[in-house]
Amino acid sequence: MTAQELYQALQGAGGVSEVVIALRAFETAHAEEVQWVPFGGKPNNRGVIEISANPGRSLVERLTNGIDAILEAEYERHNGVPACANPREAATAWLNVPEEGLSGMTPRQRRSLAQRVMIKTLPGDGRDQRVVEVWDNGIGLTPAEMPGTILSLNESNKWQKHYLAGIYGQGGSTTLAVSKYTLIASRQGDHPVVGFTIVRYLDLPPEQYKTGHYVYLCLNGGVLEVELGTEQFPTGTVVKHFGYDLSSYPSPVGPNSVYGLLNQTLFDPVLPVWLDNGVHDYRRVIKGSRNALNGAVDEGDEDRRGPTLSHNMKMFYVTLEDYGPIGIEYWVLERPHRGNKQPSAAFVNPSRPIILTLNGQNHAELTALLIRKFAELPYLTQRLICHVDCNHLTPTGKRSLFASTREDVRRGIVYERIHEELIKALRSDDDLIRLNNEAREEGMREQDETATQQMRREVARLLRIHGVDVGQVGGAEHSPQEGGGERPTRPRRPRPRPQPIELHEPPTYIRFVWDEEADIPFYAEQRRYIRIETDANSSYHNPNNPSASQINIIVAGDGLRCSGSTSLQGGRMRGIFECIPSTTVGAVGTIRIELSRPGLATLADERAFRITERPPARPSDRRLTLPPFEVVPVEGPEVQRWTELGWPDDINSVACSAEMDNGRLTIYYSTVFPQYTNQLRSVEQRNAGLGASFIERYKIWLAVHSLILYRDQEIAAAEQQRDLFEEQAETQEREERCRMAKVAALFAAREVQLEPAPVEIE
Repeated sequence: MTAQELYQALQGAGGVSEVVIALRAFETAHAEEVQWVPFGGKPNNRGVIEISANPGRSLVERLTNGIDAILEAEYERHNGVPACANPREAATAWLNVPEEGLSGMTPRQRRSLAQRVMIKTLPGDGRDQRVVEVWDNGIGLTPAEMPGTILSLNESNKWQKHYLAGIYGQGGSTTLAVSKYTLIASRQGDHPVVGFTIVRYLDLPPEQYKTGHYVYLCLNGGVLEVELGTEQFPTGTVVKHFGYDLSSYPSPVGPNSVYGLLNQTLFDPVLPVWLDNGVHDYRRVIKGSRNALNGAVDEGDEDRRGPTLSHNMKMFYVTLEDYGPIGIEYWVLERPHRGNKQPSAAFVNPSRPIILTLNGQNHAELTALLIRKFAELPYLTQRLICHVDCNHLTPTGKRSLFASTREDVRRGIVYERIHEELIKALRSDDDLIRLNNEAREEGMREQDETATQQMRREVARLLRIHGVDVGQVGGAEHSPQEGGGERPTRPRRPRPRPQPIELHEPPTYIRFVWDEEADIPFYAEQRRYIRIETDANSSYHNPNNPSASQINIIVAGDGLRCSGSTSLQGGRMRGIFECIPSTTVGAVGTIRIELSRPGLATLADERAFRITERPPARPSDRRLTLPPFEVVPVEGPEVQRWTELGWPDDINSVACSAEMDNGRLTIYYSTVFPQYTNQLRSVEQRNAGLGASFIERYKIWLAVHSLILYRDQEIAAAEQQRDLFEEQAETQEREERCRMAKVAALFAAREVQLEPAPVEIE
């Protein structure tokens, strides 16, 4: 068998067995000339190649390499002019991709550009042994270049090329760990030959080596070469994986499909990608979930109109001081129709709807706990999608945040700052609060106020019996700190529902939403989002280009600076202000907002600010002010509320949870929790009339436990004894609530047995 015959056999192979037969024949014919060389020139290469735990994300790394190859070819074609600091700038300068991204292109333009990077899936030998081919018509490689580039590990080929996404030199190689065999072939320009090889895992004698390693095929010390016409193999690179494990992505579309995977992981790609799905027989443009949310629609998309949104906030940037700025944008999908419990699943992982990107690629997904619990928007968890653009972080900020696997981020100061900034942005958006309240009002059943007050009194009594000093049974409601504190620790007074603002041209006013007679207090390192209202339309303000904006924010005085602003939408925006660490207590100044109108007087508003002492930490006493609360049943995994709460489908693993929602503690309990249903059935079998009493007693005990747990969490947060953002804490809390629910069911059953039986009146 010749090298050309081997290449043709590999290119036409539809499964692993055909590859094995071809290799066996070639090795037999060239026994003295064939060598299997360690991939990357490193005999101990298994750890580096198997660094990724996600076969889907590994596949995306191959596509990222393909996009880089296109940009590299365009760099050569344009002689590097203009100089580009990142891949998005390069795509705009050399390929005419609009600055707003792929959503600014027509479907035909996206489809045409997508033909330059393609991924093709074939049935192979089953779900866990697909054939997956990734092709690009980029810069390509000569046979001599391949060992130091596409067959290398940890090389510095892209180290100084800011216009490319790759840097670590190992991303694409992680696909080798989930493939039985991988064909790699490439041609550069009009080079007369195509270089190719095949990669596999080679076991080594266990008595000599702890593990095997990955190797690639060489003939007489170099990769194999074959002469092919450009019509058979145009300029570019082909990587064909045999026996690729796609068992986690069996569906044709949706979150469990290759299509869904690519759109979620390539959340905002600098270039579109062409998907040829030979398993389910369809072809689509991959443009990324962000562009779909921004209204881009291509042939084959299920909704030809794009998603219907209840609200969206366009990208705005906030500086994290020494770490540089981050961009924040978010979308709220329309309230779902019956049967569609997770509308966000079409775009993101519903349990992790907060996406952090670098060069458009999803590098991390943050849990919905941030939306549900800390932003206090529990009724929007399945509708709200957030995007944090990290492209403009400083090199120090990026190093502090991102890992080389592009599968998660490092916990640390930058991670915490992003958490805090996102919470402040969400909590200060009046439209989000309005939508959350509307969803709450629609989904909550009416409760009898007399019964509610009776339950509150009984809960307070039981809390006192158990040694908890209940300061106020009615539940004091505390005034909010505008824009939120460092972390949510107290119930907030519900804000009035914002009324629509009638816009005018020319505009007639602009103002801060703050008491005219009161100074705005700040303390060192505090950051606040201050609301601003105007009847100007959105074209008057560009938060990301102040020189092009007709709205200007001016800070006069020491100790305070403006860190940015949000977009102007529907007459509302927010200015972002930060008190510098070295500020002096007692310093005063003003913040001023000005709106320029061509040919007319400038509109303005002004407020005084004062630097105050940092408020002392809330005393860690055992006194509990009982917040307003209610106890709400959830009928099972099939209902919308179950999904919105993020409860697992296993009815044995969740009994109840509690959410602070706009100053009110809502306690949700599962009516299908086995210990609850078993005790209720037992009580009703003995006396049918006691069922309702059992339910009320059960709810009382759940409320008692939830309020004690709420008190303990408040104390722990004030003393910084607990990482509020870890999913592990939520899992531990769920387990604790299940244990308490079992006890509550036993107590409730015993209490109703001691009550006199109801008297039936004829």
